[in-house]
Amino acid sequence: MVVGQTYTDKGAYVEYVVGDAPLVLVAPHGGSLAPSTLPDRTCSACVTVTDVNTQELTRAVADTFFARTGKRPHLVINRLHRRKFDANRDVTEATGGNRGLDTTWLWMHAAIDSARLRVMRLGARGLLLDMHGHGHAVPRLELGYLLSATTLRQDDASLVASGAMTRTSIAQLSRDSRSNADRGVALLRGPNSLGALLVARGVPAVPSPADPAPLVGQEYFTGGYNTERHGSLNGAELDAIQIEHHFSGVRDNATTRGVYARALVEALLSYLARHYGWSGA
Repeated sequence: MVVGQTYTDKGAYVEYVVGDAPLVLVAPHGGSLAPSTLPDRTCSACVTVTDVNTQELTRAVADTFFARTGKRPHLVINRLHRRKFDANRDVTEATGGNRGLDTTWLWMHAAIDSARLRVMRLGARGLLLDMHGHGHAVPRLELGYLLSATTLRQDDASLVASGAMTRTSIAQLSRDSRSNADRGVALLRGPNSLGALLVARGVPAVPSPADPAPLVGQEYFTGGYNTERHGSLNGAELDAIQIEHHFSGVRDNATTRGVYARALVEALLSYLARHYGWSGA
């Protein structure tokens, strides 16, 4: 595979753009293709609402990262509408039982695994961001680490005592961040957490020092299948964070997407340098 080249599965439903940075961007719910040859998913638990403009947002972040560093993040895009295929579920729910899409599901996760192996060849571990959109009442990013809102409402001492970080999608990073001071719970809402770095650039986020946990009654996405499967909960080489994006001012049009992409990329460069020792070289 060639860096910068786009590869697709047989149906061209999922695409993988090969990167050369320790960053993997996945857009599972932003597709719009709805070929009549594919049945709609009808399982009882199936969610079929698309995450509007998240495919475009993820591409903007990838392009901004490349323009800023000369290095490409790995990019995995599901182009199918969520009615047809949910790229953040196990295979049965993802396909709605349509066995013809089993190979698409396998191809997508093989692409992420390929990206992980390429990150490993850089001599380091890396970070996966699963890019989503939410319609919740509070306009802020929701950063999902596989911890519930109830768990996040505990104080830091309680999180440490319960071993909460071992149950997160950044479990490995919490043990081996290049910055000793930022290991453990500090990665959730400390001064060098992703939430803190985003808030410092004008983007509200939870958890962060400014907003350590959702309040009782506030909606919050904890992370999903991709975060659990490809994160470091079980010692994998990629850490993973699900980012749920609010709409207005972040993904509603090309201008706001560009502004947000620059803020996210600057936050990511700081995060990758401090925690992974990657400076873009």
